[in-house]
Amino acid sequence: MGIITYNDKSFLLDGKEYTIVSGAMHYFRIPREYWNDRLTKLKECGFNTVETYTCWNLHEQKEGQFDFTGMLDLAAYVDEAAKLGLNVILRPGPYICSEWEFGGLPAWLLSYENIAIRCNDERYLEKVRRYYHALFEHLGTGRLATHGGNIVMVQIENEYGSFGDDKEYLNAVVDIYRECGVDCTLFTSDGACDWMLSGGTLPEYLCVANFGSHPKENFAELSKFRPNQPSMCGEYWCGWFDHWYENHHVREAEELAGLFRDMLEAGASLNFYMFHGGKYEPTITSYDYNALLSEAGDMTPAYYAVRKINEEFFGSVPEITTKNSEKKAYGKVTLTEKSFILDTVDSISTPVHSAAPKYMEEIGQNYGFTLYSTTVKGPMAEEGGLSLRYDCVHDRAIVFVNGEKQGWIERSRHADDIRISVKKGEEIKLDILVENMGRVNYGPEMRDKKGMTGIRFGQRNHYGWDMFPMEMKDLSGVKYEACDGGVDVSSFMRGTLTIEGDPCDTFIKLDGFHHGFVTVNGFNLGRYYNDAGPQKTLYCPAPMLKSGENEIVVFEMDSSDRNVIEFVDVPELG
Repeated sequence: MGIITYNDKSFLLDGKEYTIVSGAMHYFRIPREYWNDRLTKLKECGFNTVETYTCWNLHEQKEGQFDFTGMLDLAAYVDEAAKLGLNVILRPGPYICSEWEFGGLPAWLLSYENIAIRCNDERYLEKVRRYYHALFEHLGTGRLATHGGNIVMVQIENEYGSFGDDKEYLNAVVDIYRECGVDCTLFTSDGACDWMLSGGTLPEYLCVANFGSHPKENFAELSKFRPNQPSMCGEYWCGWFDHWYENHHVREAEELAGLFRDMLEAGASLNFYMFHGGKYEPTITSYDYNALLSEAGDMTPAYYAVRKINEEFFGSVPEITTKNSEKKAYGKVTLTEKSFILDTVDSISTPVHSAAPKYMEEIGQNYGFTLYSTTVKGPMAEEGGLSLRYDCVHDRAIVFVNGEKQGWIERSRHADDIRISVKKGEEIKLDILVENMGRVNYGPEMRDKKGMTGIRFGQRNHYGWDMFPMEMKDLSGVKYEACDGGVDVSSFMRGTLTIEGDPCDTFIKLDGFHHGFVTVNGFNLGRYYNDAGPQKTLYCPAPMLKSGENEIVVFEMDSSDRNVIEFVDVPELG
């Protein structure tokens, strides 16, 4: 494929001047069945390179156990790019940001109380070393450009200057790369300002700048900091991600393409972030990102505008042979069965007993929900009750007393005043269902443990808890009963979508529902939060469906006024 090097002005491919036109597409955000389609669309837009992060927290969900299968088969993704003549820029982190849970770091790191992340901490680097050795053993050195492959550049950490300035740590990452046989061009990427560039770079390696506008000014900052190297935008933010409670981010195609033209006219290389965002992960579930390819892989007006500029600058571009996928509105599906979470928790989880309530990470749980259950005996504040208090709720909780919902708590946003009263000689059952809505992925507060701790009534701590971890991966044990309408408590709801012929892409709309997640044939499509917005539909790729009967499970955490969902052919992202 060719080896990329650089001089003080230009990138070189096998010694000849070369402009890197790259687009970010993360293999772990795209159904494997669609890899070829998305990569082909990238090439037919006139791009020569694809960039991808690697996701440590998916590859090593349990410490010491690695998974490189299915959607996580990075080697197969790199090979798919090679078949199309595309180079690959690899960004293995270990931290990747990417609006991804804990920035791609595995949640089990948080079970080590005194481990320091993203610095020259021996225990942290031991974990990184084990991961990198597994990752590059999976890839093999033969996929590096220096050995005839198509991986032309590998990043050192990721935007490290916005987090720290530990050069010993950055050099340790390089040393581990060398142990793994990585000998292609290495680089760092940071925001284009002194404090980020000075913290996140190493003098002997290429540094690139990340930004979404003002290329002239940002390249000037990069050149001032590192004058003897070519200019490259490592992340051209062509859109932006959405949070719950915010509006959907959009950007005009003409503006996006115009800035692309400005960078090419300046003689710079660049990487579109994102070319195709995809989906699967508070940030909303959709990672549409206003990218050149939509969440469903459709070619947008920005795609054609950028393709036209590539044609102007580089001559002919490949003919478009791909097309947007067929979408189908399968219509309404009635959820005919339901199961209250407190009635079925024993069938999908085994409790962990502890005197004091613990964080999820301390009971070996990475994601999902934890039910904290206990018995409270009286007498206790028979008149008026004592307020339920706590040290931490991360991130959202529903409180039940004797199976009846009393209120909800959402981190930094809402907390009902829930009062507990128990008469002499009586006792109550207290259950608190806590949802992990995703760990902080950027900034100084990344040690973001999940769950609920320090639960008390007034100032009196309460002890003696059963904690039920529920990652919601296997729901086959849920005990259902007939359902003839909506639900007013946290419940699973199940129905069947029957498809004739080959399935098509579709979108699930949940009008009348509030907050929860949806699985299709056991695959978790993600979270919906209709009260918060902006996203109102969940993308369901065709590969997750099958001809015949498809099991649809909705877990509604709050309540719904109906038991009918709808499959539509147009997304609604706000």
